[in-house]
Amino acid sequence: MAELNRKKFKVFSLGANRKLASEIAEHMGIELADCTVNRFADGEVQVEIEETVRGHHIFVVQPTSNPVNENLMELLVMIDALKRASAKTINVIIPYYGYSRQDRKARARQPITAKLVANLIQAAGATRVMTMDLHASQIQGFFDIPIDDFQALPILAKYFIEKNLDDVVIVSPDHGGATRARKLAEYLDAPIAIIDKRRPKPNVAEIMGLIGEVEDKHAIIIDDMIDTAGTLQIAAGALSERGAKSVYAACTHPILSGPAVERIEDSTLVELVTTNTIHLPEEKQSAKINQLSVGHLLAEGIIHILNDQPVSNLFYYSQY
Repeated sequence: MAELNRKKFKVFSLGANRKLASEIAEHMGIELADCTVNRFADGEVQVEIEETVRGHHIFVVQPTSNPVNENLMELLVMIDALKRASAKTINVIIPYYGYSRQDRKARARQPITAKLVANLIQAAGATRVMTMDLHASQIQGFFDIPIDDFQALPILAKYFIEKNLDDVVIVSPDHGGATRARKLAEYLDAPIAIIDKRRPKPNVAEIMGLIGEVEDKHAIIIDDMIDTAGTLQIAAGALSERGAKSVYAACTHPILSGPAVERIEDSTLVELVTTNTIHLPEEKQSAKINQLSVGHLLAEGIIHILNDQPVSNLFYYSQY
């Protein structure tokens, strides 16, 4: 039985990213607790918890990435099972929060699905949520339970600092990401540039212009997620055409849908540096894609929570 600060706890993994969950458990020096996820013939999810959780602080690792609805339903069923098995607290670790792009009504009669997902997680019985780099920070306000939004930026910054690139410029792929680019630029003591783009429809981007200087510089495009990589491919080409020495990209969440990997391989990118918030199957791996682990960060977050310590000091580069 694992115990910390006189608190009994267990870490479970569902099906979305067991490798990350194993890294978290390994960092904490424990074994993952046992549970089984089954499907009925019609696709219904059934979760069986194979050991007692009564009176334990439970942490469940489950990014709600592709297949989003399947992974979300697994999580909700697991939360319900834990609640009915008398777990003391139910802490859900959602490294990638599916539906996070639907955080507001951009047009009439649109849903705010990120809020709906928050309602479902709370109604199921979760007592705390741990996420990483939410697409929109206001999603934290959709929850009426504690939520900790961990940041991958210090991990990404450390990687590029250790590369010792000279004449770096940090590039935001749109105006909305300028704050994120500025934070990375502060770590690397570099200027920023902003790509002016528009989206005529979802997953389609057009480059309208570039604000800032990239000529004879190593450009690093920074974003929170990369989906189809259409914007990334176009942006990398535009930066190369404007005289960038090399073009790198960095993101937290490698969704990489459809032709994304092919587009990355065909682009002028030297490397895409991302994290393992989302598991990449073999067909989505590439020599140009480098995944950094966030397992140690989330493990330290669990330890701090169990010790009743603040987690905010884990969000800075000095911790790594």
